[in-house]
Amino acid sequence: METGQPASAEEVAARLGTTGYLCDDALATVAFLAVRMQRPLLLEGEPGTGKTALAEALAESLGLPLVRLQCYEGIDATQALYDWDFPRQVLHLRALEAAGGDGRTVEEAEKSLYDERFLLARPVLAALQQAPAVLLVDEVDRADDEFEAFLLEVLSTYQVTIPELGTVRAATPPLVVLTSNRTRELHDALKRRCLYHWIDHPGLEREVQIVRSRAPEVSAGLAAQVVGVVQQLRGGGDLLKPPGVAETLDWARALHHLGSVDLDLETASRTLGALVKYREDADRVRAALDRMLAR
Repeated sequence: METGQPASAEEVAARLGTTGYLCDDALATVAFLAVRMQRPLLLEGEPGTGKTALAEALAESLGLPLVRLQCYEGIDATQALYDWDFPRQVLHLRALEAAGGDGRTVEEAEKSLYDERFLLARPVLAALQQAPAVLLVDEVDRADDEFEAFLLEVLSTYQVTIPELGTVRAATPPLVVLTSNRTRELHDALKRRCLYHWIDHPGLEREVQIVRSRAPEVSAGLAAQVVGVVQQLRGGGDLLKPPGVAETLDWARALHHLGSVDLDLETASRTLGALVKYREDADRVRAALDRMLAR
């Protein structure tokens, strides 16, 4: 695997391709610019369009560690930055007591509790410490406004201050990839600090290429049939949650594991759990398959 900074968008696309991630020119260009300009990259799009997978593929293709922060409602700065290992601090105190104080004053004993060895680095701090690294801030739209403001500060300075230890500053800013499913609109202040790209579902030809690249064990004919059905289902617009690329891959692999080399109605119906996640969608897809695959 080639490491170091890529020289062009074409090189980014080529490196991502070696990991099995196939992207178009626009996505490769914005990813290249994020690397070269050291700017966070905000990716929005429907679930299952490859936003998280891009961060994983970038880390692998650049030879960098991936640090992931999964956002959720109620997450706060402490859960993103650091915490102190309280049980180990208590054990340390007891060890000092057993040693008769080890000749330390009370102030020295208290200060020793906030040694770096008792620090639990959460994802943001870990990314600053490990940089160069790729920091994935996944589903940032699930976090609340206060957490978004906290991210704003970190992405501006790439440093955090720990009162007991001092300031931790990244020697090299991590490559930050933020993803959003657009469950709520992000603030303009955060967007202004990022390069932005909307990821759509891939077209038929590219999705077939993705299946062939990520699941080479699936026959070419089955891959084409699966993608053809998925594309029609997405285009129908009547599903509660249209399948993403991840579901396409799951379905193709499920069919392969059942020995299918062609898509038939019976096996397709039995494996719908890999493709859709709502009962209503399963009923609609089953009815659609009856029309598409019935002989």
